[in-house]
Amino acid sequence: MRIKSVLLAVVFLVLVSAFWNARCRAQSAATGKDFPGAAQWIAAYPTDAEQGDEPLPLFRHSLSIRKPVRRATLRISGLGQYAARIDGRKIGDSELTPGWSDYRKTIYYDSYDLTRELQRGDHALGIALGNGMYRVRKTKGRYTKFASVYGPPQCIAQLTIEYADGSHQELLTDASWKTAPGPIVFTSIYGGEDYDARRDPSGWDRAGFNDSAWKPVLTVPSPGGQLRSELSAPIRVMKSYAPAAPRAIKPGVIVYDLGQNIAGWPEIEVSGQPGATLKIIPGELLKEDGTVSQRSSGSPAWFSYTLRGEGVERWHPRFSYYGFRYLQVEGATVAPDAVNPPVRLLALRGQAVHSSAPAVGSFESSDPLLNRIHALIQRAIENNSESIFTDCPHREKLGWLEETHLLASSLLYDYDFRSLFAATFQNIADAQRESGEKAGMVPEVAPQYVVFEPKYDVFNDSPEWGSAAVLAPWYVYQQTGDLSTLSSNYTVMKRYVDYLHSRAQNGIVSYGLGDWYDIGPAAPGVAQLTSPGVTSTAIYYQDLRVLASTAKLLGKTEDAEASEREAASVAAAFNARFFDASAHRYDHGSQTAQAMPLALGLVTAEERANVLDVLVSDIRAYQNHVTAGDIGFHYVVKALSETGRDDVLLDMLKRTDAPSYGDQLEKGATALTEAWEANPTSSQDHFMLGHAEEWFYRGLGGIDVDFTRKENERILLHPCALAGLGWVRTHYDSTLGRIDSNWKRGAAQTDYEFVVPTGATATLQIESGQPEAITINGKPANHAAGVLGSHIEGKAVRVVVGSGHYNVLARNPSQPGL
Repeated sequence: MRIKSVLLAVVFLVLVSAFWNARCRAQSAATGKDFPGAAQWIAAYPTDAEQGDEPLPLFRHSLSIRKPVRRATLRISGLGQYAARIDGRKIGDSELTPGWSDYRKTIYYDSYDLTRELQRGDHALGIALGNGMYRVRKTKGRYTKFASVYGPPQCIAQLTIEYADGSHQELLTDASWKTAPGPIVFTSIYGGEDYDARRDPSGWDRAGFNDSAWKPVLTVPSPGGQLRSELSAPIRVMKSYAPAAPRAIKPGVIVYDLGQNIAGWPEIEVSGQPGATLKIIPGELLKEDGTVSQRSSGSPAWFSYTLRGEGVERWHPRFSYYGFRYLQVEGATVAPDAVNPPVRLLALRGQAVHSSAPAVGSFESSDPLLNRIHALIQRAIENNSESIFTDCPHREKLGWLEETHLLASSLLYDYDFRSLFAATFQNIADAQRESGEKAGMVPEVAPQYVVFEPKYDVFNDSPEWGSAAVLAPWYVYQQTGDLSTLSSNYTVMKRYVDYLHSRAQNGIVSYGLGDWYDIGPAAPGVAQLTSPGVTSTAIYYQDLRVLASTAKLLGKTEDAEASEREAASVAAAFNARFFDASAHRYDHGSQTAQAMPLALGLVTAEERANVLDVLVSDIRAYQNHVTAGDIGFHYVVKALSETGRDDVLLDMLKRTDAPSYGDQLEKGATALTEAWEANPTSSQDHFMLGHAEEWFYRGLGGIDVDFTRKENERILLHPCALAGLGWVRTHYDSTLGRIDSNWKRGAAQTDYEFVVPTGATATLQIESGQPEAITINGKPANHAAGVLGSHIEGKAVRVVVGSGHYNVLARNPSQPGL
């Protein structure tokens, strides 16, 4: 009997050992080659715990260094977000990290060089965790967009120390770490954050701290995702805004105006009594009584700080942010003569927290309105560039995908968002349906944290959104020349096009949201002026053309030929279904219905001028107002610019009554709003209608970079020197180098100035009343230094030049707008 028991015990130990070793191997595989070893995920409470009000956990571990260090590297991830500390200081300057993802498929980690911090002596490593998008819980009394919980807050870390003598040491997250509740007593990515400074264990992240009362951590399974090195640029505090003088609305209520709608959090300095609490309510707009409104941004959401009561205390939220211009402070005084108040507010600032991707472009013109529109769009882009491209920085914070292809060029002209696009493509790949009836489908939102119930399936699957899987990588390749963007995403692209093929009936795809938020008789939402089959089928055609071009570049000849055949079939079906030849009109003749076929090449050569005339007539009939929505306006801009009717675009942008950009500015907007008419119930910080941004660079500035063209035309400089504008200055730091394109228009002639980067060639295309008489650097075009060739095409001269600085003088042409 004893022998049998011993044998059973041995078998049990062998099985346990095998299970543990397999788990460790699986964990090691999941961490990837850059994050090896036996580090374990650790948490403060079990995976299935559903506590709602518990403080967020802190974790700590001490270590000693007794010899010279050559290199020390920390690799770490914490879900949903983490803040790592060493010896009382925050590690790095990034915020809201790691990047948001589908945590069952991808988990990002960060790497830090701690060589300078870890020298001889005793040290302590600390980790604080927040919920982020990983743990979104419905909380009574606080705003929440949706509920989705992957698991408890948990983290994994590996500190590798290489010594000067060649030896090394590792500190891994495992059962030897300790944990305790922290001072963040509530945090929600939607509802705000509450911090109780009395609960902050002083010195918890320093060596020598007495952690005898702290509990051992729990080792827990990975949420399932593969650990990958962070792709997107770090999120940082990018700017601090000082408010105007505060307004006391009523006793105990003070409102601050930052003068700019931002995405971020407030930072405060306070003093006062222990246990006293200050509450901060952020919002984009004000109510009639002067208090903050959250009508457009999700309510109720707030931040609160409970004082420790020791001197001056400085604080900002750590794991929650919001979109706001105004801050309403409750429970504090700013009066200098107040005697021993519970809370004295000494300073308040708004900190803009977004991607640190570097700026790569600039635009400025002689028209102040255009400059203000540019700034309006740019602020919305900044405020919605976190670890994903969000739709708005408050009530949703979701990665709606149509923006990532319709505004790809706009985004890339302003900032070097290549890494943020790479993260977007990973999210798209993770979200694509692997099997089943909808195999290959890409949802409208990625990561898809919320799947809308069946009766709202139109918000899960719409071709104009899912096509980001195909079109966004193409736009990134066009503008940057990185072929790996296409090769690494080709399978996803092809599977999505195959999915649309399965949904097409006789070449027509006729479901989805259509031209979202167009201007019709009803409140904005699903398309009103354009049939869904127009936008979805046109997008399907565009997908096929892009897939064919991609396949050619990748040497997939059969795929390219098949996509080209299908595209031709879809074009024929589209024209047969939607084109009225007698009226030269597509569908009902809306701006979107006319523009998409023009921009995408669906219109026959014989009908292009007629279809364009109908488009322009419609715009003029609306007194140069836009009626196109989220999808269509991109193609309106493209169609008008590519057919030489930039004058119509300029007239549209000069409107200052609704609906227009100018109207938004007249109503006080400081970031682009969700609705054309700046509806106060819609978001006041939403970049989906920002398509004019691309035109500022590619149209007025004429900076057109396209790596699908032959080498001497990859940089095409063809500025549109419109009558009604005095001058334009643009620059773009392309992957080929800095490009400048400036012009100044006089009564009879225009002076152009171009800078072509070192090692590159460019084609200059100048519209002129006398193309044969233009001069370059004071000489005839074909005799100027740096000119490699030139020829005249109608009223334009095309000149191929090498790198250098060129001043071009040309007589103004006599044609619409020029």
